[in-house]
Amino acid sequence: MELLVGSAATAAGAATRLTLADHHPHRISSSPCAVSLEARSLRDLTLNSSSEKPWKPKHINLQKFKRCSKISCLKHEEQQNSKRKEREKKHDRNGFEAPLSGGFNGSMEDSGFQMPDADWLYKLDDVDEGPDAPFLDAVVKVYCTHTDPNFSLPWQKRRQYSSTGSGFMIQGRRLLTNAHCVEHHTQVKVKRRGDDTKFVATVLAIGPECDIALLAVDDEEFWKGVEPLKFGSLPRLQDAVTVVGYPIGGESISVTSGVVSRIEVTSYVHGASELLGVQIDAAINAGNSGGPVFHENGECVGIAFQSLKGADAENIGYVIPTTVIHHFLSDYDTNGKYTGFPSMGVLWQKLENPALRAFLKMKPDQKGVLVRRVEPTSPAFQAIKEGDVLLSFDNIPVANEGTVPFRAGERISFGFLISQKFSGDTAKCKMLRDGEVIEIETTLKAPVHLVPVHIEGKLPSYLIVAGLVFTPVCNPYLESEYGQDFEYDAPVKILEKSRHGMAEFDDEQLVVVSQVLANDVNIGYEEIANTLVKTFNGVKIRNLRHLADLIDTCTDDFMRFELDYCSLVVLETKVARSVTPKILEDNCVPTDRSQDLITSAALPLQKEEEDATANGGL
Repeated sequence: MELLVGSAATAAGAATRLTLADHHPHRISSSPCAVSLEARSLRDLTLNSSSEKPWKPKHINLQKFKRCSKISCLKHEEQQNSKRKEREKKHDRNGFEAPLSGGFNGSMEDSGFQMPDADWLYKLDDVDEGPDAPFLDAVVKVYCTHTDPNFSLPWQKRRQYSSTGSGFMIQGRRLLTNAHCVEHHTQVKVKRRGDDTKFVATVLAIGPECDIALLAVDDEEFWKGVEPLKFGSLPRLQDAVTVVGYPIGGESISVTSGVVSRIEVTSYVHGASELLGVQIDAAINAGNSGGPVFHENGECVGIAFQSLKGADAENIGYVIPTTVIHHFLSDYDTNGKYTGFPSMGVLWQKLENPALRAFLKMKPDQKGVLVRRVEPTSPAFQAIKEGDVLLSFDNIPVANEGTVPFRAGERISFGFLISQKFSGDTAKCKMLRDGEVIEIETTLKAPVHLVPVHIEGKLPSYLIVAGLVFTPVCNPYLESEYGQDFEYDAPVKILEKSRHGMAEFDDEQLVVVSQVLANDVNIGYEEIANTLVKTFNGVKIRNLRHLADLIDTCTDDFMRFELDYCSLVVLETKVARSVTPKILEDNCVPTDRSQDLITSAALPLQKEEEDATANGGL
């Protein structure tokens, strides 16, 4: 490599800029570029155009030609001599002798370096490429357009947004992904690896508790030339696994690997449920959700669905195992829809304290857990009593800590046994009651939550009377009002019922006044927000539909709403009914109630007013 200094650039007193001219035939780019002397550690070099002999520093060789000057950069002679012996004896990390070099003299060829051909990047035919693993072609990218409900303004929806996730093909021309990837979907599309076409997919079933969704694609072109994945068994600890999907950080398929770290009953964040989960140390990032996890033998052993992030957590990802996947698919194939995972309907306590076991009249060889509460909506409410001790479930003994044998050297929460059954199945339980052992048989069913975790794709219910907006409480509503960390900010009484309350009947709801649309008729009530409704005209509220029926059939002169915190709201019945249409119009609300409340028994308010006016009722 030579530095050529043109004569025109050597005006007297001016700092010199050099033109770097590359004459090597193997160089990819031969375009000259301007390089300042300062960038080459030659900041003290200046050239004059006079007849004086040019200045020649000790480490610069300058040769003058007709139209230019040639500069060869050499290291200081002192530096060469002092380090020559060290370089000659220097070896690399593997013990091989390092090539000797006499210093850079401006020529890359002289130092033994050869540039590759300019088209080396494109000679792909010369590379011996083996085929990718066949299961990669069954992994797809999921594109979803969501339209979430607006729980603060339940008569409308939020703005659409898009997200991407992963999925994979299974038997029966169906696909699996995570439920949270297609929640509140407006449109779902999938794209195969290496393809440029997105195919519209239909959502067949969504399981919020297990965070699984089942999709279908009708286009025959989508399924050509691809083999569906095969499911394997539950992996063992330390088994090697591979996570495949389309996470953030790029557009193409991504593969990460790790080992199985733990297998136990895990909290599923999306469904707020407790099901069997597999912990791995492979990276699971946003976009990996719904992607398959493969065993080293190529079988699919689960679905990536969540990871633990935090200052104290590293490489903790979670996989939905095939036992949960098979339960979801069997449920759909049997019932034509997702019915959920059953529950025993009891709240239990560990019996590790000797005094507590003695108080319950347990023998030294007896082990079990204490039943503290039984859900009124559960079939077990008729058979199991508070204070009973559960000794075994389906003839499998339960330990004092609530675990049962799982695999060799492993134990697991006995809730795993319940999750393996389906709604309507029966279970045999051995109980200790007042010191006597009894055997009972109970039916299992899906739990009834006083505060639902999800509304399963439905629109929020609401009812408006004289500007008071009534709505049932659910977790998405609390998230909408107080954020994802609503457990720190939501009203304590609502949280207490949400976490520890039990429904007394199947359709029970917690109804709140979410807000008040200001009007002269509700002066003094404008600041009421997110407050529980307890009674209407002295009648306890069962749910929002019950409240709507009571209001529609009210013949009293006044409507009395008893709220939490000893608050009382009173409205004149005639005035409240007459002013509601104007309030709806002012706030651009289409109807006074949601579609699920509009029935033959509860007509829209405008229709009621017309009928009442015709009969002289108003």
